[in-house]
Amino acid sequence: MRTLIDIQEHLIRDLLKETNAKTKREAIITAIETYLNLKRREKLAALIGNYDYGSTVEELERMRVDD
Repeated sequence: MRTLIDIQEHLIRDLLKETNAKTKREAIITAIETYLNLKRREKLAALIGNYDYGSTVEELERMRVDD
């Protein structure tokens, strides 16, 4: 998809330097992918400790001993 946007030159210059990209397009795609991956990881990290396994710790320990 073609999109025309006006980005401050110093931001593009810094982005090119940080990503080691050869083109502005490559740098912007890298930045977008990196941002989206970060957001996905944040959502996944927020789920840690919030999952209901359906068993208590005591029940899991009993199952381990029974084996």
